[in-house]
Amino acid sequence: MTEFKADPAFEAGSVFAVDWPLCQVRLQDDARFPWLILLPRVDGAVELDDLTAEQRAALMEEMVRAGERVRALGQAAGRPVDKLNTAALGNVTRQLHLHVVGRRRDDGLWPDPIWGRPGAVPLSADDKAALLRAIREA
Repeated sequence: MTEFKADPAFEAGSVFAVDWPLCQVRLQDDARFPWLILLPRVDGAVELDDLTAEQRAALMEEMVRAGERVRALGQAAGRPVDKLNTAALGNVTRQLHLHVVGRRRDDGLWPDPIWGRPGAVPLSADDKAALLRAIREA
């Protein structure tokens, strides 16, 4: 079995958090939103139908788990999440991945989509470390 590698685009904009049974979980480096990315560790997976039925079911469970983490991260920051956005876009990066993003009615992009929009605010080193701890300890 080969070692799983995230596409370099993920390495540039997010940081490894933890491995769950199916997915590598990454924290998006953007302080505007609590935002996790799930990367199924399945060689060559580009589309959902590249996963087995069992893997798709596991991905759905991990997506729900990621949503719980995103809500908890927002709550801990004193900015409760109003809506979870989930998407498997893949137009820029072919590697199958799923975004789970916490949105608030008062965020700067509400109600518009966030994908492909400029203005990311990098996390401070302290905030990044705290968020990674919270994700890993859950």
